[in-house]
Amino acid sequence: MTSQEQKAFFEEEGYLVVENLLSSEELAECQTEIYRLHKLAAELDAKGERSHFQHEPYAKGASQADGLPVLRKAEQTRQYSDVFRQLSAHPKLVKVVQNLIGPDLLLFRSTLMFKPAFHGSAHGLHQDSAYWPMEPPSLVTVSIALNDATVENGCFKVIPQSHKWGMQQWGHIARKQNEDLTDRDDVDRSGQIDVPLAAGSTLFFHSLMVHGSGPNKSSNSRNTALYAYFSPKVRYIPRGGKPREKTFPVIAGLGGKEELTLVAETV
Repeated sequence: MTSQEQKAFFEEEGYLVVENLLSSEELAECQTEIYRLHKLAAELDAKGERSHFQHEPYAKGASQADGLPVLRKAEQTRQYSDVFRQLSAHPKLVKVVQNLIGPDLLLFRSTLMFKPAFHGSAHGLHQDSAYWPMEPPSLVTVSIALNDATVENGCFKVIPQSHKWGMQQWGHIARKQNEDLTDRDDVDRSGQIDVPLAAGSTLFFHSLMVHGSGPNKSSNSRNTALYAYFSPKVRYIPRGGKPREKTFPVIAGLGGKEELTLVAETV
C-alpha cells in the first residue's frame, strides 16, 4: 500500500498490518533483552521487591524450562530497557504512526506482552481506550511481533470497523485458557478475524478497535512489544483521584522536546 492507502484502510477498518518492520538482527537483540528482563524479574522476586513485571495469573507458580518466571507482561519498559526505549522511536515505526495521526507524537504506553509456552492466558475482547484517561479516544496502539504470532500461540483477534462502535464497557481482560473472550452476549463477533504475524511484522490499530487474543497452549512462546501513541490534541482526563498532571515522552515533532506535561482541565 501507499501511505495514502494505508491511512484510508486504517480509518475505514480500524487496523493496519505492516510486514517486515524489524530486521532479523533487531529481532535477535529484542529476544536477548527479553531473556535479560526475565532474569531481572527473578532477581526482584528473590528480593521481594515490587516491580513492573506481572506474572502469568493462571500458571499456578510454574517456572519456565530454564527456571525463570512465567511472566504475562512488563509495563513501562522505557524506564529500564534501552532496547525497548529505542524501539519505541524506531524510524520505520514512527513513519507509519505519523502518517496515521500526524507529525507530533507522544508515547502513552510502553509494554511487553508475553504468551509463555503452555501457560499463556487468553486476553478478553476489549477496547484500549475504555481503560485509558485520554480524550478523545483516538490513540494508535502498535503490536510488534518479536517472534511468530500464530493462531496456535495466541495471536491477536480483531473485529474490523468496531472502532466505529463508540466507547463501551468491558470485563476483565486476563482470562483462563478455556474461558470465552467476553462475558457479553451483545457483541457482534461475526466479523472477528485472527491476525497472525511473522516475526518482525506489526499490527497498528485504533484504540477503540475491539480486540483480544486466544490462549497459548503450544510449545512456542509469543512475545510482543506494545506501544501506544497519541497526538498532543488528545487531552489527559484523570480518573479515580489520579494526579492532575502527567508527563509523557515525546517521540517525534513538538520542536524537538523530550517530554511534555499535560495538565487536566478544570471543570
